[in-house]
Formats: sequence, C-alpha cells, structure tokens
Amino acid sequence: MNARPIIPVDYERFNDCVHCGLCLEACPTYLELGQEADSPRGRIHLMRAVADSRLPIDKDVSRHLDLCLGCRACESACPSGVRYGMLIEAAREPVARHASFVRRVLGGIMIRVLSSPRALGIALAPVRILDQWGARERVAAALPSSLGRLLRLLPPLGSPPSRPTPGAEARETRKGDAAAGTAERIGLLAGCVVPVLYPEVLAAAHRLLSAAGYRVVAPASGCCGALALHAGDPEAARSAARRTIAAFEAAGPLDRIVTTAAGCGAMMREYGHLLAGDPVHAQSAARWASRVADVSEVLLAAGDRLRLGPLPIRATYHDACHLAHGQGVRSAPRALLGRIPGFELVPLSESEVCCGSAGSYNLTEPAMADRLLARKTGFLLATGASLVVTGNPGCMLQMAAGLRAGGSSIPVRHTVEVLAEALARAPGD
Repeated sequence: MNARPIIPVDYERFNDCVHCGLCLEACPTYLELGQEADSPRGRIHLMRAVADSRLPIDKDVSRHLDLCLGCRACESACPSGVRYGMLIEAAREPVARHASFVRRVLGGIMIRVLSSPRALGIALAPVRILDQWGARERVAAALPSSLGRLLRLLPPLGSPPSRPTPGAEARETRKGDAAAGTAERIGLLAGCVVPVLYPEVLAAAHRLLSAAGYRVVAPASGCCGALALHAGDPEAARSAARRTIAAFEAAGPLDRIVTTAAGCGAMMREYGHLLAGDPVHAQSAARWASRVADVSEVLLAAGDRLRLGPLPIRATYHDACHLAHGQGVRSAPRALLGRIPGFELVPLSESEVCCGSAGSYNLTEPAMADRLLARKTGFLLATGASLVVTGNPGCMLQMAAGLRAGGSSIPVRHTVEVLAEALARAPGD
C-alpha cells in the first residue's frame, strides 16, 4: 500500500496481528458484549480497513473504537507481540476529528479541567461544600441521572489540599540517607488528579521513599499528557510531556522518576515514542522514559531498608490495567504487601480485568463503565476481604463508588497507603 494511512501509525503494525483470537477472553468489552467488532482483533480489522480506505470513519466504526478502554490486556495475552495500545491511540486522533462539534467541545473542556490541578480544584469546590454540609447524596438524588452519577462517583472530599509555600514542590528529603547508605535521588511525579483527589497517596509515597533512604524531590510537574492522548489530542499530549520533562530536568540529576498512578507511569514510559519526531526533545524523552518506575518497584528494591510493622487484615489486590498490562508490574506490589506481618492477601477473580475507570472512560462511556464496575464489584465482594488494595487512583475512585453503591463499607486504598500504615507500626518508629 503506497497511500499514507488515515490512521497515523506504521501500517505494518496492523499485520502483526495473526487473528488467533487469544485476545478475546482478555478484552473487557468482548467479555461483556461478545461481539467481534468489540474485541481487539475486530478493532484491528476495522482500523486496517480505515487505513486501506475500505471503510469510512462513520458512526458505527467510531462507536466500536470509542468503546475500547485502552486497558491493553490484549497485549498481555497476545503471543505475536501486537502493540495494540499504540494502534488504538493512533486511531483516536482521526476518530476525535470526526466527532460532532458538541462532543469535541465538551470533551476538550473535560480534559482541560481534569488535567489541571487548579481547574479541577475549582470545579470540585461546590462538592466540598456539599460534603461539609452532608448534603451530597440528597443533591445527587435530585439531579438528572448523569449528574447524580458523577457526584456519587467522586470520593469524599475534605478540606482542599493546602497550597504549598514557594519552592516547597521541589524540596528534597534527605532523612535516612546516612543510615541507609544510598545516594539515589528520586523524582516523585505529582500529576494532575492525584494531588486534588488523593493527596494522601502522594504523602504516603513521599514518606515511604524517604524512610527507605532515597532522596526525594517532588517538582510541580502537572499532567503527564495521558488524558489528552486518550482523548485523541496527541499535540496536547506532546506539550504536556515536554512540560513534565522540563520540570524534572529543572530539579537536577535524578536516578529515577517514580509514579503512583498507573496511567501516568505507562504514559511516561512511552515518551520516547511520543516525542520521537521532536528534534529538540527526542533524546531527552527517551532518556527520561527509561528511568520511569512505579513506586512499588522502587520500594521493593529498598529491601530491608523499609521496615514494616504488623497490620493484621484480610485484603485483596486489584491489578490496575496500566500497571499490569502497560508496565508489566504485577509481583512488586504483592511482594511488598506480603512483607507486612499479619497481612493476608486473598486472590481476586479476574484481577487483571478492567474495573471500568480507564482514565476518563467512566465519564465518556458511563454505561459500559458501570457494567464493568458491577462485574468487578461482584468479584470483590466474593473474596470476603475487608480491604481492597490497588496501585492506581482511578481504580480506587471507581471501585470505591461501586462498593458504596452496593451498600458495602469496604475501603479501597492505594498500596502506598497500606505500606505507610505498616511503616508507622514498625518497632522503634
């Protein structure tokens, strides 16, 4: 084929798929709908037909591609090494261009709010007031179903995070360096949604890394670009990536960049590909991408430097999609939790199947997101666990909402929150 494909990706990547079908049972939308066009194999067929100009990007094609969560579970199942995530992200750009004017405008506003901690904080101010008055549920019940669902999806919001003093974002923690004998310097990604909805996750990660002897610096980096890329705006994603790289470069030499959000980690590991055509940033993007690690990987590498006290509780662990499938991190969180005395981790059926959060998917595709959430909630309750642990704030938000809706008070916590509690119970602390 000589014509330039409509979907901006190396055409030969479509041919990597041998249509074996092993991806089908790994795909959440195929599990729910049972339709070939809503499977990875079927979507690759559609994308290749669009690239060949055999199919237009019409309403039906857009619908099947939009329903993809981008969870990349198919990549874990694929024996041929198909880079499905790269294919679907490339397809989102032309699909977004063919969307209605209203959808493009509303989608753009949503992404800009979610990717800006300041804008998100302002947008959530009324919800904080409702929580302070104890009126959120009453208001949610009185609103149209879509708005009521959004209110119920948000976690309980306390007082807004305190605004840091000038320079506090880049402060460096040296506690424990001499005793631990390490000079490794870690850059902790704050991101966009986590500081607003789950500031306690960042605080726990900072505390654990410092206790393990790492020197920690946390620049005000902002959004990594994942939300924009998933929404079909690669230029906005590249701009966000350049800003993130600049923030960490300004922080001085770093051995690692550590993330607490699975989607951010998966995105930053792809910076070399995202900025490959940038004559100024291509090399630095690839260099920084090679230094990205999930917080669980770095804490596990600390070994005995991280002392944990007893925490007798029965818990289950959900694999965040972009942690398990996007980054290949599965054993590190479980190994860390297994080091906590008295901590029992029970298996979760379909642990690696998406909960329906998927970045902003639970906002743009609420019907499918709720179906997947109901499926996940049923498996969570079946474990009999009194705590759910995961490594991604988006999954925390989604699963906590599902459990609340089902009348359960089982808490959902980030891996680092659990470890920080065990750290506080360590002898001598």
